[in-house]
Amino acid sequence: MVLWHWNSPFGPLCLAQEGDVLAAVNFCAPLTGEEVPCPTPLLAEARRQLEEYFAGSRRVFDLPLAPKGTAFQRAVWEALQAIPYGETRTYGQIAAAVGRPKASRAVGGACHCNPIGIIIPCHRVVGSSGRLTGYAGGLDRKAALLALEQPNP
Repeated sequence: MVLWHWNSPFGPLCLAQEGDVLAAVNFCAPLTGEEVPCPTPLLAEARRQLEEYFAGSRRVFDLPLAPKGTAFQRAVWEALQAIPYGETRTYGQIAAAVGRPKASRAVGGACHCNPIGIIIPCHRVVGSSGRLTGYAGGLDRKAALLALEQPNP
């Protein structure tokens, strides 16, 4: 596995490549020191697409992904990728989408374990009241990512 850290506009990110697929994108501890060049073309492409997303010019990612998890987790992560840019879904809606309508809490657990944050948009999942709940990167980042996706008035 190849790991690379990058200071993104939303905080430090750790990107991981396994073989020829992206295996992880996660917020990590603050970085210090000089930024090193991207070690692989795939990680450089992931950074480019994330930079476009952060700049508001990319709505859909086009990267080879291989998140590791249980069959249920992978089904949830696939459902998350179907949430359109700028929209949200509730944990209950995702549970229904994966055929387990009573599994809202399990959907929350799968979102928490999402290894490819932002690209697999778990930040687009909200509580049944529309309230922001849980996000591995912190609720401030979740709110900022959702705000980024809203049209400018």
